[in-house]
Amino acid sequence: MKNNTWGKTILSVYKYLDRVSNAIDKLVKENAFNSYYFTGANQTRNGVMQVAERIIELTERKKRLINLRVLTDKALIECDCGSAQILIERYMDGDSSQEIASRHNLNIRTYFRHLVNAEEKFTSIMAKFGFDDKKLSEYLKGEKWIMEVYDGYNVEQENELVAV
Repeated sequence: MKNNTWGKTILSVYKYLDRVSNAIDKLVKENAFNSYYFTGANQTRNGVMQVAERIIELTERKKRLINLRVLTDKALIECDCGSAQILIERYMDGDSSQEIASRHNLNIRTYFRHLVNAEEKFTSIMAKFGFDDKKLSEYLKGEKWIMEVYDGYNVEQENELVAV
C-alpha cells in the first residue's frame, strides 16, 4: 500500500484554496492601506520595507496556493474519468462512501478498492509532475493549515498500519 497522504491532503484542501487566496488579497490591500498611517508607535510595523516584505510574502503564498490548484486540476485531468469522479465526489464534494458506492452501483468493498486505486493514480501523477512527497513537504511547509490536514491523514494511516 502506497503512502497517499499528500494526495488525500491536497484533494481535501482544494475546495478552500480560492477562499484562502481571496483572504490573502484582502490582507495585501489592508497592509497597503494601513501603511499610510505611519506614526511613531507603528514605525516598526509600517515602515516601507516591512510593509513591502509582508506584501511580497503574502503574494508568494498566494502564488503557491494558485499553483497547487492548477496542479490538482491537471492531475485530475490526467486521471481516468472514473477515478477522477470518485476523488471529486469523496474529497471535494464531501459525499459519504455509501452514497458514492450506491451512485456508481458498486458494493462498498469494491468502492474502497476503486478509491485507493484512484488515490494512488492521483499521487503518482503528482509525482510525475515533479511534486512527490518530499517536494510537497518543502513547498507547503509554510501553510500550517495544510500541514495540519496532512498530519491528520498521517496519524490515520499510522493507525491503519498498527491495526493490520
